[in-house]
Amino acid sequence: MSESAKWYVVHTYSGYENAVKTSIEKFVTGRGMEDMILRIEVPMETVTEVTDSGATKEVERKVFPGYVLIKMVMTDDTWHLVRNVRGVTGFVGSANKAIPLTEEEVLAMGMEKHEIVVRYNVGDHVKIVDGPLASFTGVVEEIEPEKNRVSVMVSMFGRETPVELELDQVEVQD
Repeated sequence: MSESAKWYVVHTYSGYENAVKTSIEKFVTGRGMEDMILRIEVPMETVTEVTDSGATKEVERKVFPGYVLIKMVMTDDTWHLVRNVRGVTGFVGSANKAIPLTEEEVLAMGMEKHEIVVRYNVGDHVKIVDGPLASFTGVVEEIEPEKNRVSVMVSMFGRETPVELELDQVEVQD
């Protein structure tokens, strides 16, 4: 059942995000619905603020004030559980239909990470397997896993050209 779980956005009263998260977690545990509502997140970011005196301090701030993200299997029971929590004004969507986030939106928010196993190193000969340069081959110049980037030197039209690609767009050449 949990394979069909998707991320939904719940609108809350401003300042109630953490209370809503805690309440939903208690209801989920109390009703044994851990397999239906998998994660509840209030996305936070660390920001450096400059005070009046010129000093800097790091502060945790909500990325989306007034919203809570929930990974859940949408059923009548889960919809009612979340919708009836104090502080929740509704799901983001149209009328009474909650619309899940797309996979691209979830990845862009950093809610879930797809782990890419890199089986090549700098200096390896690789083949480009995706994108406009698919089937070209080249040599790995630089790998940046934190940015999901690899730089490959490709020979095009008799010239060596550096190409920036995503990590999963290349594989070791046989």
